[in-house]
Amino acid sequence: MAGIEQDGVESAVERGMERDMKRNRLSQPGYLGVDIGGTKCAVVLGDAALNVVDRVSFATEVARGPDRIIKALLESADSLLQKHGLTSNGPGGIKAIGISCGGPLDSARGLILSPPNLPGWDGVPITRYFSEHFGAVTALQNDANAGALAEWMLGAGRGVRNLVFLTFGTGLGAGLILDGRLYAGTNDLAGELGHWRLADDGPQAFGKCGSFEGFCSGAGIAQLAQQRARDALAQGRAVAFAEDVRSLERVTTKDVAVAAKNGDPLALDIFAESGRKLGAGLSLLIDLLNPQRVVIGSVFARCQDLIYPHALQVMEAEALAPALRVCEVVPAALGEAIGDVASLCVAQYAAHTMQGEGVTTAFQENEFEAMT
Repeated sequence: MAGIEQDGVESAVERGMERDMKRNRLSQPGYLGVDIGGTKCAVVLGDAALNVVDRVSFATEVARGPDRIIKALLESADSLLQKHGLTSNGPGGIKAIGISCGGPLDSARGLILSPPNLPGWDGVPITRYFSEHFGAVTALQNDANAGALAEWMLGAGRGVRNLVFLTFGTGLGAGLILDGRLYAGTNDLAGELGHWRLADDGPQAFGKCGSFEGFCSGAGIAQLAQQRARDALAQGRAVAFAEDVRSLERVTTKDVAVAAKNGDPLALDIFAESGRKLGAGLSLLIDLLNPQRVVIGSVFARCQDLIYPHALQVMEAEALAPALRVCEVVPAALGEAIGDVASLCVAQYAAHTMQGEGVTTAFQENEFEAMT
């Protein structure tokens, strides 16, 4: 598995997607996707098969507040539909709208509930704005659940009924597909496994030292690297990814990955520690949920060769053997495109769920195009 060298490949894929978008046209009603992040927002137009037809993105600029950002999202959506000669719904229009946003949120009521990266978004009824403006079915999911739908429907999770998707990005969250359906929990908190404490000490996340997210996320690995490098420098040892103590705060997971790929023992040991903790967390997941497949994104997808051998060693020692035997652990397939297609998948999943169609069978068999 290529590590950080994969960045060039992903750039080429993105350029190919841009060319495809210019060629694509809606031949039948499609979907509108909205991806709301603390840094960037995007509005995506997709066809019935969830191909991206066109998109608009802009910097979030959270200081503008929710009202102005929502206005920009609605205007962006209007411009996309007008550009392609579409009405909001009905014949020649869109079938549903999907919104992906970091939690916490209330998907049942369509509310965004003060995400850390969106200050001021306190109880924002985001689905109401879009459903009233466009007259279309609108659904909201957190980014982990949206990512799980995307990998299940279009990516590395195709064809299974029980799937766990781990983000393993800046943070660590999970989206769950159980018995062919998205499972969000009683109040959208299913899959918050980054909160698990796996050790008494270690990188901090969720206010906990030694949490799953602390060991298995981009921010957590960087924090672990800073701690380990500080100890090494204090002992007079050279650190490949940090010249001195003053440079430690600038250390990123990518820096550590470059050093590990070049054979640096300290960097390799940092990824090994992350891998062992990943194995411990996956063992709990496998014993609890008995999934067919675990799909892991971002850092894991880029650095699988540095992480997974250590995780597998722990899983073989800790997980129930029959459950481990039927579970595959694979890197996510959608890469940087996942934000766009995830929101479209939320839209299609909502459309067919709300219409009472055969979601479990059709989605499990990936017969999306036929579900019109």
